[in-house]
Amino acid sequence: MNYRAIRAIYLFEMARTWRTLLQSIVSPVVSTSLYFVVFGAAIGSRITEVEGVSYGTFIVPGLVMLSVLTQSIANASFGIYFPKFVGTIYEILSAPISYFEIIIGYVGAAATKSIILGLIIMATAGLFVPLHINHPIWMLTFLVLTAVTFSLFGFIIGIWADGFEKLQMIPMLVVTPLTFLGGSFYSVNMLPSGWRTITLLNPVVYLISGFRWSFYGIADVGVGLSLGMTLGFLATCLAIVWWIFRTGYRLKR
Repeated sequence: MNYRAIRAIYLFEMARTWRTLLQSIVSPVVSTSLYFVVFGAAIGSRITEVEGVSYGTFIVPGLVMLSVLTQSIANASFGIYFPKFVGTIYEILSAPISYFEIIIGYVGAAATKSIILGLIIMATAGLFVPLHINHPIWMLTFLVLTAVTFSLFGFIIGIWADGFEKLQMIPMLVVTPLTFLGGSFYSVNMLPSGWRTITLLNPVVYLISGFRWSFYGIADVGVGLSLGMTLGFLATCLAIVWWIFRTGYRLKR
């Protein structure tokens, strides 16, 4: 294992975050804070509780997941796409570093950024609503698994994309709507039976449900099922990444 190469990629990607701190950290935190103000004040005044939890407190896990999902994809996709765009990918591919080590460097950095952002948003949420985590170990488990999984997914998008338009297409048109419709701001149990069945086809429901359970002990689906779906998506992303490096698909622009 070439730890020096992994460290070089990891530190380079993390340094880019600190150079763009306003865009990488401050902007998502401010945007999420606005969600608390708008949804907590406007909707929270009409919906006092959801499954025994105040509405403002109930939406915290969903908002954290919304930020973690989008930022994991954005960080990882841009991290691998930009070397392709400027041509420095050839330096990485010709270096004495394996594909597995490249993945660890890029995905590890993207996941670290998302985890840090998620923790900051949770700390910020504590300024607006009383926050209590019933299962902190499971909370960290779901947070790390989700960040790593969607960083891998973003890595795949970055390799697939051949332009900045495609880089934004899937996050904007697929992931963000699925997150909003995945129970971020409401309980799936509040929906009519027909819509609830359709909603359960959304994989993001299982991520948010498991994460919310770690906070309040309530969930739309079983915790084991949420964990299984998360691990299944992670395994699928790993298989796709393995195939990409095996075939060299679009690594060289």
